[in-house]
Amino acid sequence: MTDDAVWYTRCPLPTAFSVAVHTGRLAEPLARHGVAVHSIRHSPSAAVRLSHFTHTLPGQMRHGGHIPPLWSRSEGRDVRLLGLSWTDEAQLVLTLPESGIVGLADLRGRRLAVPRRPHYPIDFWRATVVRGWETALALVGLRLADVTLVDIDLDQRPFAETTVGTAPVSPPGTAVMTLSSQRDEAKALIRGEVDAVFSPGHYGVALKAFLGAHVVADLARDLPDPRDRLNNPTLLALTVEGAFLDRRPDAVTEVLVGVLRASAWARSHRAETARIVAAESGNAEELVEEIFGVGFADDLAPSLDDDRLEALARQGAFLAHHGFIPRQVAAAEWVEPSPLRRALDIVAEDEKRAEPVRSVGGR
Repeated sequence: MTDDAVWYTRCPLPTAFSVAVHTGRLAEPLARHGVAVHSIRHSPSAAVRLSHFTHTLPGQMRHGGHIPPLWSRSEGRDVRLLGLSWTDEAQLVLTLPESGIVGLADLRGRRLAVPRRPHYPIDFWRATVVRGWETALALVGLRLADVTLVDIDLDQRPFAETTVGTAPVSPPGTAVMTLSSQRDEAKALIRGEVDAVFSPGHYGVALKAFLGAHVVADLARDLPDPRDRLNNPTLLALTVEGAFLDRRPDAVTEVLVGVLRASAWARSHRAETARIVAAESGNAEELVEEIFGVGFADDLAPSLDDDRLEALARQGAFLAHHGFIPRQVAAAEWVEPSPLRRALDIVAEDEKRAEPVRSVGGR
């Protein structure tokens, strides 16, 4: 690895970063700056792929759920926050039709599944589910103490390398992970060991269709205020390794320019963006709106506005309270507004130059 290389990764969600990757807006500008581009997802090394969670690679840039980079920063790694974007991924509370659970109030005293992945460096899945249960219960005046949380222990190892005989086997792709991620929670539901599961995004839509499950609630559709829908897959963090930002602020700004342009392109190329999102998340195109909402392509641009930073602070408090991160991370400790500000200025200047010149009299 050289100083002049970006290792990029992203979560299987609608992001302008993913659109930039697919449309050439990431690699082409960086090549002009003499910066090589490598995909963490496609590395043959499990240690490299694990950096999707740990943020340990030199030159790493990541756009996805905020819990892993927030945890990495709280652990002491030099991760910098460049921007935050938002998605309205489905957040489903599912039961079997015969459970007798019709509404959220019926969850009182019931057994709710909570996965536990002890082999992951940060159990973001467990944090996501606990946050989902906390939000859902609060809507009807209940707390976690009013239900029984049932641990579902999963012997999953992230990006583990496997072999058949002596031949290495590629890790499962996004589609396989989407279809299998909540397999053990589904088994517990079918066996009657739990009464309900919280299932976000494409995982929930797949599980609902397979089980014929009853949707008790969809937090993404039932809550009009985005602040109430806050969770790991809704607030997405665009981050970079600090040393690389210090060395190559020009390259980081170039990436952000590409991301902003990709966001604008997505708004006017909805069908093409749906195909990109489907490929990124391992889903059929026809499910994109059901999973990510009808506005999935409307506003993918990262920002550092007060509402998103406040949402991140609330998540930090939640994660620290439940022991998912060792300490809260103050915004001033890791937020880097300058690259995004410069990128916005470049895009605005480009758009200004592209405006047609009006003749006298408006003709």
